Amino acid sequence: MSNPSTFLTNYRAVLLPAILVLISACAGNKQQLVDKQEVKFAKSPKNIILLIGDGMALPQVSAGMYWEGGLEKSVFAQFPYVGYHKSHAHDDLVTDSAAGATAFSCGIKTFNGAIGMTSKKKECRTILEDWDAMGKSTGIIVTCSATHATPAAFVAHEDSRAFTENIAFGYLHTALDCFVGGGGYFFSKERYDHIDLKDSLRQRGYVVRDGTNFKKMPMDGSAPFMLLTHDREPETASAGRAYLPRAVREVCQYLPKRSEKGFFLMVEGSQIDWAGHSNDRHWLRAEMADFDKAIREALAFAESNGETLVIVTGDHECGGLALTQAESKRSFKPAFASHYHTATMVPVFAFGPMAEIFTGIYENTAIYDKMKLAMPIK
Repeated sequence: MSNPSTFLTNYRAVLLPAILVLISACAGNKQQLVDKQEVKFAKSPKNIILLIGDGMALPQVSAGMYWEGGLEKSVFAQFPYVGYHKSHAHDDLVTDSAAGATAFSCGIKTFNGAIGMTSKKKECRTILEDWDAMGKSTGIIVTCSATHATPAAFVAHEDSRAFTENIAFGYLHTALDCFVGGGGYFFSKERYDHIDLKDSLRQRGYVVRDGTNFKKMPMDGSAPFMLLTHDREPETASAGRAYLPRAVREVCQYLPKRSEKGFFLMVEGSQIDWAGHSNDRHWLRAEMADFDKAIREALAFAESNGETLVIVTGDHECGGLALTQAESKRSFKPAFASHYHTATMVPVFAFGPMAEIFTGIYENTAIYDKMKLAMPIK
């Protein structure tokens, strides 16, 4: 066997220049949209849609692209601007979803497990709270429970993501216009403390229903709502879960009716991460396909609207995914190096007014800063 240090030196000498060339090409050049006409954008966005693929970095994006049939068929080819963010937490090179989401929601690096809290365990004001105070409408759509790390970091403030029952109270304290996702249990009398948060929400004017049907929801904008799709965690996409793309389409039409000042919508493809933890390529493929459809719905709205900035990124990579050579020269074999998160950089795709500010390489907290720059908090 060759000397490990010599191998690593040679490996870096070959691989790093190639990576830097790829990043430079992606981040610095404006790509042409695929089968899309030129869209006339406003100078600055009125609305922002932030789509987060939990556990999604360049390997997952690449796998999804090839599974969809190549770059020309990939939704990611429709984004004219691409950058990369560094996902590390305050004190850990490998972040978890709580710290990663808090970086997006508050613009700070914090410790793993923290929900809307600084590294000194003080509450941080989220961008959702800021924009609600400006009179903008706000929404969250996820394929996990409402109390899971990513949605929690936008509405709650807890030292630990494990305090799920406490996190549910965040939905009473944060004036969210709509939520679509799982976790009905955490709002029901079945909770450990038997407090009926559904009733509390209804007393605040919310329409609260279980299931995935929008027909009985106030889609005319007459009331805020929570559509709790499942009692705990939603099923997988491969098992039949299909509400995410439709929810994006419906909510993008609903939020402008709630405020003429604009809206902020956070969408998460939550189970990309779970597939990575399980090293399950079939699960991953189904989740990437589902997230692809959700992104297309957001882009369709942005193209017709002209005032909407769409940002797609991940909070971290999960599974140490590699796309290795398969028997066929026109396919690949997914290989996993880990059952946990990794520290690889994560791509950021942007489309719409001021999308160009998302190019380059920066900290994950810069996504918060760039969103505020694009749509200033007054």
